[in-house]
Amino acid sequence: MGGAAVAVLAAAATRHNRARLASLFYRVARGLHEASVAAAEEEKVGTRSRRRRRRSSSSLLLGPDFPDTWDHPPRAASRTLPPRVAGADYGCTATIIDGKSIAEDIRLHIAEEVCQMKSAAGHVPGLAVVLVGDRRDSESYVRYKTKGCEEVGIKSLLAKLPGNCTEDEVMDSVSRFNEDPSVHGILVQLPLPQHMDEERILSAISLEKDVDGFHPLNVGNLALRSRKPLFLPCAAKACMELLLQSGIELMGKHVTVIGRSKVVGLPVSLLLQRHHATVSVIHAFTTNPEAITRESDVVISAAGVANLVRGSWLKQGAVVIDVGTNPIEDPTSDYGYRLTGDVCFEEAVKVASAITPVPGGVGPVTIAMLLGNTLDSAKRVYDLTDRTP
Repeated sequence: MGGAAVAVLAAAATRHNRARLASLFYRVARGLHEASVAAAEEEKVGTRSRRRRRRSSSSLLLGPDFPDTWDHPPRAASRTLPPRVAGADYGCTATIIDGKSIAEDIRLHIAEEVCQMKSAAGHVPGLAVVLVGDRRDSESYVRYKTKGCEEVGIKSLLAKLPGNCTEDEVMDSVSRFNEDPSVHGILVQLPLPQHMDEERILSAISLEKDVDGFHPLNVGNLALRSRKPLFLPCAAKACMELLLQSGIELMGKHVTVIGRSKVVGLPVSLLLQRHHATVSVIHAFTTNPEAITRESDVVISAAGVANLVRGSWLKQGAVVIDVGTNPIEDPTSDYGYRLTGDVCFEEAVKVASAITPVPGGVGPVTIAMLLGNTLDSAKRVYDLTDRTP
């Protein structure tokens, strides 16, 4: 073979090798590119998944928003005696915690301070109430509050709106009272009609006039033990007043709160923790509430269900604070109904060591606490000595 032929074959082999190398490099490069793209896509999917999990975690931590709908005891059950508690002395009768008497003493003290304010500042406290609709119980509560104001010398104002009014109309009433310097306390009577945003309306009340204590900042400050709210919610404050006035020891005691509403259950459970009690909260989804309640030294019921708490729910010597005010049809009553509590009084009085009646227990003291909060608010405005909230 001549030299020229050898040269041609060598050149061809070189071109063939270069082509093979180029093909190899191309396949490697393509594989690296595809792997990189796949890795990037997997990272995106993983990131989305992680982000998705984080977002879900936030909502899961807040929990589902289910309403507390209690099962009312059947009528037959209210006539049937519960099983007897072992070791209980059913011949014993509990001490009745007289809320009327305690409230009267508090109102007399408030009336004296209102007179002193009128002499010192030339003004009296003012309380404004916004009432929406014509619920019998709400109208009754407002009457009691108005009467309470008159008895201690506090000026009262009422904005009464129909049940089909708009939310903006209620907001307008709140705004007018916010701007009125003669008004030191504002409350919106609850519950509101279902078509209204309760939280929006309550948040519109000036913090300095939130004598019901439902403003988010007041509730938040109550939850933080290092903070001091401007006002304590009145019904929760009344429960604590009744316990303290009766000399009931709370530190280290097991207290069960039945119901977790923002009106009573939530704030009273927070107040009890400030007094270093061990607190259990029972609600409509609690499993076996009787067993939990039976272990408690103090029971505070604010479920809104007549005769929910039977004698068998209580341990011997427990203290019972009944916040429930449930209207029961009664043709013999002037109003066609009577009020009864959450606790079956006839059974509980034979087991408990002390108990509040309904009516005449928590209710009168709650109104006295409202009057006291209104006085506190006015004293801040006129730079007088604050009362303890």
